[in-house]
Amino acid sequence: PAEGSSLAPILRAERPKPREAIYWEHTGNRAVRQGKWKLVAVEAGPWELYDIEADRTELNNLAKQHPEKVRELAAMYNAYAKRAYVEPWPIGE
Repeated sequence: PAEGSSLAPILRAERPKPREAIYWEHTGNRAVRQGKWKLVAVEAGPWELYDIEADRTELNNLAKQHPEKVRELAAMYNAYAKRAYVEPWPIGE
């Protein structure tokens, strides 16, 4: 089943609840965004962490400076991938 949020608050002109996080995977690339943080990995590569409020072009990988945030967001992504049945992508294909 697809995950999502109800559009009813918007249709009633109410303020919608902020999202917990946004997750995606495409051809083995994976990511999660929560607030100002974006955690991304290309294929089987290591996680990279960006503060997209301060670094919109994702040039400064902050993973080494914030290992606890990497662990937190990676755990969130892994839980999402399990419940959404994300299949591992064959490397090099």
